[in-house]
Amino acid sequence: MSEERFGEFVLVRRHADGHVAELALDRPKAMNAVSTEMARSLTAACAALGGDRNVRAVVLTSTHERAFCVGADLKERNSFSDADLLRQRPVARAAYTGVLELPVPAIAAVHGFALGGGFELALSCDLIVADRTAVVGLPEVSVGVIPGGGGTQLLPRRVGAARAAELVFTARRVQAAEAAELGLVDQLVDEGRDREEALALASRIAANSPVGLRAAKKALRLGHGLDLRAGLEIEDAAWRTVAFSGDRAEGVAAFNEKRAPRWPGE
Repeated sequence: MSEERFGEFVLVRRHADGHVAELALDRPKAMNAVSTEMARSLTAACAALGGDRNVRAVVLTSTHERAFCVGADLKERNSFSDADLLRQRPVARAAYTGVLELPVPAIAAVHGFALGGGFELALSCDLIVADRTAVVGLPEVSVGVIPGGGGTQLLPRRVGAARAAELVFTARRVQAAEAAELGLVDQLVDEGRDREEALALASRIAANSPVGLRAAKKALRLGHGLDLRAGLEIEDAAWRTVAFSGDRAEGVAAFNEKRAPRWPGE
């Protein structure tokens, strides 16, 4: 396993021959509250991972024992003037967009608090694995703002408009069992096993064609919310990017030769 640090608060670990990248939030003294500096580091790390053709899956984790991420750094925000806040907005937004636009499957491994922007980082991933200590929610209206890291758009896509409205308007925190019941998280695991289970899932995903994975994610993301006919056009365009690839040829050959594929990744 190799490690690379992006600024002071973001750590990238590479597993499984570099095919699985662990993107670790590493600001334990602040329970991973997202400061301006941390947002810039997260953006840079996502850009590096997105451009690395060796990476097939990303797991977003936390180094803090009791929290995934508690959201925006409100202590920093308290010192901001209106002009400061306006200047910071594109910096913060770029961090959430960086996770959302990772071109490979992304899995959030959540334990403890995942609140506000912290939960939005998890929602920006394709799948969320949570342990039984997880507490999730979007409490922004309780401090006079709204979810601004994608929450008002990503949450209804997961759980429907009415359920999302109830959660956003009440600002309530949701315990792990109910979160799994409502579809706020996808997989509920025993306490302390969120990272391990998410990495195992990522390894299973990374065994597949890197060309196929990127194209499938693109089709899923771009087609979501479109009418069926438009969605099928998105799917067809994605199919055309893989149909004549080296990965497709290798996949068919490996199947017929009854062996594990050796993906060229192109």
